[in-house]
Amino acid sequence: MPNNTSSDSLAAQPSAIYASASQMSSSPVFTTDPLDKNPVITDTTVKNRLTPHPVPVPVVAVATAKPAKQPKFDKQTVDYVVRSGIAGGLAGCAAKTLIAPLDRVKILFQTSNPEFKKYAGSWLGFYRAIKEIKRSQGLLGLFQGHSATILRIFPYAAIKFVAYEEIRAIIIPSNDKETSVRRLLAGSLSGVTSVFFTYPLDLIRVRLAFETKNNFHLNPAFQPHKHHYDYRGGRLIQTSLMIFREANESSSLRGITNFYRGFLPTILGMIPYAGVSFWAHDMFHDIFRSAYLAPYALMDFLEPDERYPEDKDNIDNNSRAHRKPLTTWAQLTAGGLAGMCSQTASYPLEVVRRRIQVSGVTGERAGIIHTAKTIFATSGFRGFFIGLSIGYIKVTPMFACSFFVYERLKVALGI
Repeated sequence: MPNNTSSDSLAAQPSAIYASASQMSSSPVFTTDPLDKNPVITDTTVKNRLTPHPVPVPVVAVATAKPAKQPKFDKQTVDYVVRSGIAGGLAGCAAKTLIAPLDRVKILFQTSNPEFKKYAGSWLGFYRAIKEIKRSQGLLGLFQGHSATILRIFPYAAIKFVAYEEIRAIIIPSNDKETSVRRLLAGSLSGVTSVFFTYPLDLIRVRLAFETKNNFHLNPAFQPHKHHYDYRGGRLIQTSLMIFREANESSSLRGITNFYRGFLPTILGMIPYAGVSFWAHDMFHDIFRSAYLAPYALMDFLEPDERYPEDKDNIDNNSRAHRKPLTTWAQLTAGGLAGMCSQTASYPLEVVRRRIQVSGVTGERAGIIHTAKTIFATSGFRGFFIGLSIGYIKVTPMFACSFFVYERLKVALGI
């Protein structure tokens, strides 16, 4: 018996094929214009399949993305030393330029300059001293000796910051070795190192700042040394020659050793000055990096669950290699407070040092013990802190500017 079902399905196939072809012809995929060089896709299904669609990015992946961690910079390389030296030198120059007029008046007060001794001891006297300098010497008189300051401060600050970074890396090789004593020692050694190489320039700077227009005409103490100032060349050369030719009453040596007059009290004063400044700066950094202040004092602060695995349990992150920089207000505050602490600790020895440095001009006998006794006999205990209020006005913006510029330049230079 023949299979009618198969025959019927075969007979129906041409009709189905024809119907499908008719449907496709009624809905062409492309435009039929043969002159159209850019045919338009008219079939919606085909068009959707051919159109590229952007791959959706998970929102969670974007929210939790972290910046790449900076590699640790090797402090033992020449590249690091050069970059750190440039940052430190420029920071020192910026800070000293900011407070140059205050520094001039402070030196005049500390050394009991005959013309300005009457102004010392009060805020009004400080204002009158500024006014007197401007009247008698002009506005540039407030910056007298600043050229020698810049020549001294760039190598001084560069050596100081480089020495601190290098000595700190040796004394404090890891976070578990971080102590206040080690910080103080690293800062003190860096200060002693920088002073040793730049002290002669500091002596010249003090002499230039100490000189006034009437020193050699009104005060008898300067008359024996008046011939030193007949030289009409540059003031730096003139002052250097004068120091070189002076007879040192406290020693049989003269010449180059004169440039280190007052060096011993300088070293003794530098130990608390540099040591306390770096110690206090790091201490205030730790305070601002505490759990309570970090969200307000750190730039680009990350919550604990967003930090790197090794940093989750160390929110203040004592590692100096990867720590986040402080915000502007926090960095300026830390630097300013560090300056006030260091100034208070070292000021008595600084007064003694200034007196010894100008002893060659005034004809006084130079010596630490004798100078200290003279200060105490004439002014009492307060004599060791004369001008300290001006010192605060000076060191607060100076240290704030110095540490701020240094930290920002370190970021800019990639260290």
